[in-house]
Amino acid sequence: MKTCLSLLLLLLGLCQAQPLVGEESVADVLEDNEDMDIITDILITNNDSNEILLEGDLSQDQPLVGEESVADVLEDNEDMDIITDILISNNDSNEILLEGDFSQDQPLVGEESVDDVLEDNEDMDISTRILISNNGSNEILLEGDLLLPTTRNAMKCFRNYCLWKKSSNGLVTIPYTVSRAYTSAERSRIVSAMQSFHRTTCIRFVPRQNQKDHISVQSRGGCYSSLGRTGGRQVLSLRRSGCMNYGIMQHELNHALGFNHEQTRSDRDRYVRINWKNINRRSAYNFNRKNTNNLNTPYDYTSIMHYGRTAFSINGRDSITPIPNSRVRIGQRRGMTRNDILRINRLYRC
Repeated sequence: MKTCLSLLLLLLGLCQAQPLVGEESVADVLEDNEDMDIITDILITNNDSNEILLEGDLSQDQPLVGEESVADVLEDNEDMDIITDILISNNDSNEILLEGDFSQDQPLVGEESVDDVLEDNEDMDISTRILISNNGSNEILLEGDLLLPTTRNAMKCFRNYCLWKKSSNGLVTIPYTVSRAYTSAERSRIVSAMQSFHRTTCIRFVPRQNQKDHISVQSRGGCYSSLGRTGGRQVLSLRRSGCMNYGIMQHELNHALGFNHEQTRSDRDRYVRINWKNINRRSAYNFNRKNTNNLNTPYDYTSIMHYGRTAFSINGRDSITPIPNSRVRIGQRRGMTRNDILRINRLYRC
């Protein structure tokens, strides 16, 4: 009888639910696997989560990275691509985010572990960063950081409706306000990013007086913007923790001017291969081509508007591969290229 009882207790012990990796050992496992891809990293970290996690970046009630740590994570990863940058920054947004930044009830990665994940990935591209930043947003976002327009006219650009108006002096004046939630240093950084357009284009961002149509820069749940001028006040979100990177600010301002992501160009299939097998079916629409006006400019792998190569990847492998040279780098977040500037000048006839 004692033997049977002992055997029963042993079997019960073996059947107890245990995590794939023990709480104390997760850090060791991740630290010992420097070549582990970010998805595996996240899955191990989320091993004992009781939440249903969708696509890795749906809206959440809690941040992937704590407010104090996000800035440090992003600051230490200068080569991180712009979508990665935005994803991290949008992590605790309360908005419904589409195309890389949908909503979830709980975080994919614990607050303390994301720092380690990102710090070990110095080459993380801008798309991944943006998507992580937008992770908890409640906004309906297209392609990771495009705010879904609320008016019918804003859906399409009829007779240049979505373009900002040019003054008689040849300058395109765009009024803006900046939330008081930012520190003086952060406000200066935002204004500096705006002024970078002044030096090379006819765009002029000016403090709003009483103009109806204007950009309202706010620290919401991530990094995102409307596409072009939508009419009235339009929010451009630059979360204080995660979106204060110079390249990210330029990226979102370009969206506000009317520019889509580079890899959605009508001619993109000549320059990149979309690896559909590496993309979750529910995220595939993020890679749909658009009927774009390419303004007679070449495809730009280095554009500030280009996704990184693993954006929306389900297995850490390339979702986007440059062709014919697969080694070409994409997704930089350092700043606008000559082609980015050229397109602004052509679109607005500067």
